[in-house]
Amino acid sequence: MSYRTTIADVFRQFGAHAGRILKGAKPDDLPVEMPTKYELIISVVAATALGLDVPPTLLARADEVIE
Repeated sequence: MSYRTTIADVFRQFGAHAGRILKGAKPDDLPVEMPTKYELIISVVAATALGLDVPPTLLARADEVIE
């Protein structure tokens, strides 16, 4: 299991930062921004290899299930 941010969200934040820099902002004055959206990824293959059972309710809540 892992949480990750979407690539689209990373590029959106990158574009916003680049736009501010192109408008004259100093890069060291810009705040560090954390991602706003995360996805839950579950690998059933890895869980099975480790001898773990993943509850169906958790699989239903996952954004992506790797089988």
